[in-house]
Amino acid sequence: MSSSGRGTRSERPTGPLRQETTDFPVRGALHCADVPRPGPVGASLAPPTGPARLLERRPVLLRTLRTRLRPHRRAVVLLALLQLLQILATLALPSLGAAVIDNGVLKADSGYIVQLGLGMLALAVLQIAASMGAVSLSARTAMAMGRDLRSAVFRRVLDFSAREVGEFGTPSLMTRTVNDVQQVQMLALSAFGVVVSAPLMCLGSIALALQQDIPLALLLVVLMVAVGICFGLILGRTDPFYDRMQNYLDRVNGLLRERITGVRVVRAFVRDGHESERFGRTNSELCDVSLHVGRLLATIVPVVLLVLNAFMAAVVWFGAHRIDAGAMRFGALSAFLSYLTLITMSVVMVTFVCLAMPRARVSAERIQQVLTTEPSVTAPPRPVRTAPATGQLELRGAGFRYPGAAEPVLSGIDLSAGPGETVAILGSTGSGKTTLLNLVLRHFDATEGHVRVGGVDVRELDAQTLRRTVGFVPQRAYLFSGTVASNLRFGNPDASDEALWHALDIAQARDFVERLPAGLDAPITQGGTNVSGGQRQRLAIARTLLRRPDVYLFDDCFSALDNATDVALRAALAPEIAGATVLTVAQRVSTVQHAQRIVVLDGGRVAATGTHRELLRTSAAYRDIAQSQLNSSNGDFDAPAQRAASAPTPQEAVHGRGGQL
Repeated sequence: MSSSGRGTRSERPTGPLRQETTDFPVRGALHCADVPRPGPVGASLAPPTGPARLLERRPVLLRTLRTRLRPHRRAVVLLALLQLLQILATLALPSLGAAVIDNGVLKADSGYIVQLGLGMLALAVLQIAASMGAVSLSARTAMAMGRDLRSAVFRRVLDFSAREVGEFGTPSLMTRTVNDVQQVQMLALSAFGVVVSAPLMCLGSIALALQQDIPLALLLVVLMVAVGICFGLILGRTDPFYDRMQNYLDRVNGLLRERITGVRVVRAFVRDGHESERFGRTNSELCDVSLHVGRLLATIVPVVLLVLNAFMAAVVWFGAHRIDAGAMRFGALSAFLSYLTLITMSVVMVTFVCLAMPRARVSAERIQQVLTTEPSVTAPPRPVRTAPATGQLELRGAGFRYPGAAEPVLSGIDLSAGPGETVAILGSTGSGKTTLLNLVLRHFDATEGHVRVGGVDVRELDAQTLRRTVGFVPQRAYLFSGTVASNLRFGNPDASDEALWHALDIAQARDFVERLPAGLDAPITQGGTNVSGGQRQRLAIARTLLRRPDVYLFDDCFSALDNATDVALRAALAPEIAGATVLTVAQRVSTVQHAQRIVVLDGGRVAATGTHRELLRTSAAYRDIAQSQLNSSNGDFDAPAQRAASAPTPQEAVHGRGGQL
């Protein structure tokens, strides 16, 4: 985040998405089981909205599944055919078994028994083969769908600007990309075994049961209605709580990430207990909601089994009376019980799918929020792929305002720089320095005015062209997990080892890399936490140098270096970037006083422009900054300026002392 962002953070709208990752009032203590609750679970949250909410939200999940399964339609059709073959074989077995009993066993016809027995064996083999094929194909299809959905979410996140990432929050985006996609994927895997087989098995069992005995088959119709009512009542109560579970999961991830990344600060201020309590309270809320949902879902299987067993007892009782009255054959009752068992199996399969459906529905909605959010920074319809004015940088009346903010972060910025020119931007915290660089990089789009690179508005430039033209070294350098070489080659994937060592030489990083046991192949952890802040910064500078862009943006990236390293790096850097346009952000006067031009930002506007000597005479804001940093209380800045100018500087080595103090 830019310095301006830090200074104006309160002006940024949070929005409903950002609220998922902010701090919030919670109840409970470190262990949810040990704490008395002031009210029912979720009382502090929005009340459940009932079955109407279920009907309203169902199309989101169905649309997600339909869209993501469309590329796998052949596999889905083949899966349906295999399940159809399996169900037909399964449904035929009870009827054949009834015929064996009535016409073979009771009549002692061994030939008939052997004949039908071989047929039943063939059907059983066919059923097993079709079932194994369906299970294998469903697993492969579900995994492929999850892979594609995860990739789609990841690609959309990569397209987001800093604004969208800030609105969702990093922990929430991580949860949506991994956990939410997994929930939809697991539902698809469960549904593949049910969507065709369960309806066909239920309807086929009822149809074949009607052939055996019509009055008794009516019990099956009543059974299906009773089970459907049970499902509707229970699932209608659980669905709203899944929203809360996923939101709490976002918050737990956010607190955990914050605790891990800030572990040194937490320990330095002895805040371990406080952070554990914060995490424990959030974890307690997640535990409460999860237990509440678990208790509701735990009632489904017992209730369904109770209903099924009651109906099975009723079938046996009524069937025995009908057999005793001569209205039903014994084989028909045996087949009837087999069909009831098949219906029971179908209901159990549907139960597991229904258990996964509410959470998958919430996850699908959260995924769709990401996929349907359009980036605020979009590619131009006809991008310009070649910048005619190489190295030319220009801002004309440029400004930026966060959506809904009362005041702009930047306003009316006029600035230009050309090849071989170094322009420094100086200002207090919150003055908009880093935001200005973000406009050049098109991390944000200017809300007023124009930003041009190479003579072309950045909104019309091809993104790859802009990235090749502009090299950026952030204030807080970030390294990726891998090796020193792999991190450096982010700047130029085709760079040779010699080019890497040359860039390390310029960035004053060669010495410490050579001391590493594996040199260029030395491992780097995520974020570069196994090297110091200054070493990370030097590696980031070397990475940018390998790109050899036309425009360099340095965002106060020398602040982590000691004075000796700073001076040596600048001296080595000057001839390396002599023909490029350089825009450097700084807070220290000593680092910018030899720039050809200094732009002073104050409150998001250009307060003054000139050389160090000119600004000391004409700009009160610059004079105040210089006084506070150069420890000159008598207002005589010439002496410290002359002392600072007595030694040769990188800029003087390239441009001479013209315009310098």
